[in-house]
Parts: sequence; structure tokens; C-alpha cells
Amino acid sequence: MSKLTRITILLAVFFALDKGLAIVRQVLIARWMGFSAALDAFNVANNLPDMLYALISGGALAIAFIPVMSEVIAKDGRAEAWGLFSRIANLAFIITAAFSIIVAIAAGPIVRSEVGIAPGFGVEQQAVVINLMRLNLLATLIFSISGLVMAGLQANQHFLLPAAAPMLYNVGQIFGVLVLARSEPLQIGPITIPGMGLGVYGLVYGVLIGACLHLLIQVPALIHYEFRWTPRFDLKSPLVIKVLKLMGPRVITMFFIQMIFIIRDNLASRLAEGSVTALTYGWMIQQVPETLIGTAIGTALLPTLSELVAREERLEFKRTIERAIRVLMAVTIPVAAVAAFSLEPLLSLVFGLEGTAADTLLWVTRGFLLGLTAHCLQEVAARSFYARQDAITPLLAAGANVVLYIVIGSLLYRPLGAVGISLTDALAYSITVTGLLVVLSRRLIEPLKPWGALIRGLAAGAASTLVCLAVFWFFEPRISGVITALISGLAGMGVALPIIWRNARQLLRL
Repeated sequence: MSKLTRITILLAVFFALDKGLAIVRQVLIARWMGFSAALDAFNVANNLPDMLYALISGGALAIAFIPVMSEVIAKDGRAEAWGLFSRIANLAFIITAAFSIIVAIAAGPIVRSEVGIAPGFGVEQQAVVINLMRLNLLATLIFSISGLVMAGLQANQHFLLPAAAPMLYNVGQIFGVLVLARSEPLQIGPITIPGMGLGVYGLVYGVLIGACLHLLIQVPALIHYEFRWTPRFDLKSPLVIKVLKLMGPRVITMFFIQMIFIIRDNLASRLAEGSVTALTYGWMIQQVPETLIGTAIGTALLPTLSELVAREERLEFKRTIERAIRVLMAVTIPVAAVAAFSLEPLLSLVFGLEGTAADTLLWVTRGFLLGLTAHCLQEVAARSFYARQDAITPLLAAGANVVLYIVIGSLLYRPLGAVGISLTDALAYSITVTGLLVVLSRRLIEPLKPWGALIRGLAAGAASTLVCLAVFWFFEPRISGVITALISGLAGMGVALPIIWRNARQLLRL
């Protein structure tokens, strides 16, 4: 088992635990609030603070920073690398604070504008969004440092505590649901914790607690790797300039990526109450396999690909990417098929929904699952360009994705409702990642050849779909829907595994 495989498995385990906690959090919220106007407001209020974090120290700066810090560690040692980290972190915090103040002041127009984040909401619901968004910006400040700490530790090939940090973030949010938001006391054995009764605002205070925990859990690793903070900016440093140059296109790329969520909720705010929440839940469900497979492989891959580029091992660089793409194509297609046709009873049980709400969530989730493979491939394709310190190509792809999303979404959201928006996501990302992979293949030392894995993935997806449908046809009238769903999932993957085994086992040799 290769080092990259071990890291991938470690990340997948922690991502699974994180997603498990995230599902617990969402289930608690769903059973308490249902598909309500207040919950729609909470979900929409997260978008702009999330964008700010992603643009500065989350996705944008972190991915631009890892290749440069990895290079500095390899050539100049850890002390010099931490000096670079300090200068970048100082800059990120100041910029985040400045933009947070601007967003807080301009929150009203941002929410109410026809091209804003919630033009379809009523006046009272928009006021709640504004207040919640301003509180969320405090968490964004904390994440401006915590997100960069994750990148710094990953550049040091330390993945354990950065992988655990999101779990603590969810713990804080669960505390917010159970204790801060609800009025009912929480009974844990002989201990009774009184409910604070803060309503939807308790959810935001849980976010703030989770953000603090997200940062604090990583402090021991900083101590272990001898981190020393330097109170400097040094904008003339060649290394700082290099990171900022790489970050520039990545900021615009992340802006386009985050714009997808704003466009999505802008369209959904014009639909029936609960549409925003249905899309939030459907996206979260799709993100479980996407995170466990695509994000785990992509996160583990970036430092390795960056090292291969630094050592000019072009053939091994291509082979590493190709192995990852083959694994993703073969595995994610049947996983999406099995999930799409086995989820219905589980969604009703877990979220406590019925009738129209349950049907909407089911079909929204199926729409997102159609794009599972594309999202996973995006994780690897984009990082392949960043490892080569090429941030322009992913930028152009992200811009094209936004255009596709607007065009397709505008056509589908009225006739198909929230389901049309989830289908828009799948179609736009599938078209975009296909183009990205074509460009990547032409720039490698040899073209990518993933066709065998794609054919096996499609065959496995078709076989598992037929098996899932057969299981439901035979068992559903005889036993409970939940047990039928579990049998369907196991049988579907059992049929798929022999078909994809040739590629799935490559995960052990990434």
C-alpha cells in the first residue's frame, strides 16, 4: 500500500466521520424545523460568508499556498516555510476583516437586490437573513486563519488534525441545535442541560463555537512542527509575490465556484417555501460520497503531484493522475446509481419528511447524484493544474461553468422547480469537467486513457440499477422499506464490484 493510498484512506475515514456528524446535525435541524422559512433564511445566510472564506484563505489561498510551501520545505527547510506562512496568514486575516466589515454594512442591498442572494423572500425573512449573515461573518474571520493552518499542515504532510477539524466544527453546530436553539432541556444521563431557546440564532452561535474548535484542534500540530509566528507582511518577498500571483486567478476561480451557490439560492428563493432547504439537503447528501472519494483522493494527491512537478518527474505525474481518474470513473458511477435508487425510504426515515417535501428531496438528491462523477473528477483535474502552478485553466473552466449554470438553470428552474436546479448542477459540471480533462490530457507527456474504466463504470452502474429496481420490486411489498433499501444497496454494489474491481483495486496503488 503506497503512502498516497494510506493518506487517502486516513482522509476518507475522517471525512466519513465528519459527514456522519454533518448528517446528524442536519437531521436534528430537519426534525426540529422541517422545511420552514426560518431554515431557508439560515441556509441562504451562509452563502456570502462562505464565499468570503473560500475566496481568501479557504480554497483560494490554501490551494495556491500548498505547492509553494511544499517547495520551500523541500529546498529551504521548515523554519523558512513557517516564515512564509506567517506573512500570508497576516495578510489573509486583515483582508478578511476588511471585506467582512464591508459586507456587514452593505448586507441589506446584498440580500434584497434582484441579483442578490434572496430577492424572492418576504421582508421579514430577508431581515432574518441579514442578521444571521452578519453573525456568520465572525466565524469567517476565525476560518481565515484556521483554513490556512490546514493548508500549512498538509504541506508538512500532516493530515490527521486538519482532517479532524471539520468534525469539531460539526460538534459545535450540534451543540447549537440541541442546547442553544431549542427551548427543551437536553437530558444526558443524570445531567440536565437547559435549552436556551434562541431559535434560528442558536444555530449561528453553534457555528461560531464550531469555528473556534476547528482552529483549536490544530494547535498541537503547529507546536509539533515548530511553528513560529512572524508579525510581518513583507509584500516584496519573492515567495509572497509567488503565492499571490498563483492566488489571483484562484480567487476568481473560487468566486465563480461560490457564485454557483448564490445563483442556486437566488433561483430557489423564487420557488415554493422549502426549496432552498431541499437543495441544501440534496447537495449535502451528494457531498457524502463526493467527499469520501473525490475530495479524499484530491486532497491527498496535491502535495504528491506538487513534489513530482518539483522533481520534474513528468511521466510519473501523468501516471498518478491517470490512476486517480480511472478509480473515480469506475467507482463513482455505480455508487451514484445505487444511492439514487436506494435512498427513498432512508430519506423519509432520517429527515422525518412525508408527502411533497419527501418527494422533492428525493428527486433533488437524484439530480445532484447525476453529477457525482463530474464533481469527483473536478477535484483531481483542478489540482493537477494547480500542482503545475497553472491557475488560469481552472479559472476559465469555472467561468464557463457559471455561464452554463445560469443558462441551463434559467431554462429548467421554472418548469421543474428545485429538481431543475439540481439537474442544472449535474449538467453544468459534467460539461465543464469534460473540457478540463481534454485540456489536461493534451498538456501531459502522454494523453490520458481512462476509457476502459469509464466503460466498466457505466456497465457497473447499469447492472447495479437493474439489481436495485429488482430488489425493490420483490422485497418492498414483503418487508419494511428501510430494510429493502439496505438490501438494495448491498446487492447493487455487490453486482458492481466484480465489474469495476480492476480499477477499484488501483486505489491501493495510488
